[in-house]
Amino acid sequence: MFYAIARGLLKVYFHLFYGFKVTGRENVPTVGAVIVVANHASAIDPLALGAGCPRPLRFMAKAELFDNPVLALILRGFRAFPVKRGQVDREAYRTSMEALRAGDALGIFPEGTRSRTGELQAAHPGAARFSMKTGAPIVPAAVVGTFAGHRRGANRFREARVRVVFGAPIHPKVPAEGRITREDSDRLAHQIMERIQNLIDAA
Repeated sequence: MFYAIARGLLKVYFHLFYGFKVTGRENVPTVGAVIVVANHASAIDPLALGAGCPRPLRFMAKAELFDNPVLALILRGFRAFPVKRGQVDREAYRTSMEALRAGDALGIFPEGTRSRTGELQAAHPGAARFSMKTGAPIVPAAVVGTFAGHRRGANRFREARVRVVFGAPIHPKVPAEGRITREDSDRLAHQIMERIQNLIDAA
């Protein structure tokens, strides 16, 4: 209930102040496990992606944000869960796998952190490995306009400033023997970032 209400309010906010536009919603499967991956250049990217996605997303959020009890309550209301960056976080891995096995939609920013230049960075292999382990399709998404828009302010009467574009799903090739090599995950991670870059360029 909290998620649905909050998402509705966010959509109103983005439409009023950022000329929000979402395309490609039909590319997000309506049921079953899916991983939605996107570029990350602003703190408002998770909000824009969550507002634009037709399904509730479960996000990883850096563990430090959960140190504040009030913020932690809000984040958990958005179904976010903590991840310790810069190390192997087995608890975050377990939570992600459980979410996918339960048929949830997982939101991941493969770059791992915000881009300081707005340019796409190299991907970490996490999303690729989750996909190959569970068979969950990956839906690439581009969040466009947040890098400049959140700094310059917004004019609600201008042409759309913030856009979310969902691309066609990528269906992973799951190794028959069940063993996923680093080469396998790196190849898929590279494909993911190529798809995201194409969506950014087209938008």
